[in-house]
Amino acid sequence: MNRAVRKIDPARYRRLLSRTMPVVIETEEENARMLIAVEKLMKKGENLSAEEEKLLKLLVRLVEDFEQRYYRPDEAEPLEVLHHLMEARGIKQSQLWEVFGSKGIASEVLSGKRGISKTHARALANYFHVPADLFV
Repeated sequence: MNRAVRKIDPARYRRLLSRTMPVVIETEEENARMLIAVEKLMKKGENLSAEEEKLLKLLVRLVEDFEQRYYRPDEAEPLEVLHHLMEARGIKQSQLWEVFGSKGIASEVLSGKRGISKTHARALANYFHVPADLFV
């Protein structure tokens, strides 16, 4: 069944909303809380209910909005954005090895010796739950 046309149960969706309490994100703490909820839902993969999928879309939109406003100064270079996201979330280089595909590539990108490819930009966008254009 196409997920886009699945009907949601309003009562179940209300319960999910009341447990998660999504808000327009204005602080790092709220962003971290929403990211935890996003990750929890994403771990379910294809087993998301229609209500969970709807909630996930809402949470991702809230996180993207916050991170675009606060992490993307207009003049920031992609590498600066990456370093800022890593610092803000306490991410170490070793945690990005899988995203880049190897320790060497991660090291070269993070040191500025290598640019961020489109493939890596998409992988970073998925990892940080932000738009890929932040990294290109």
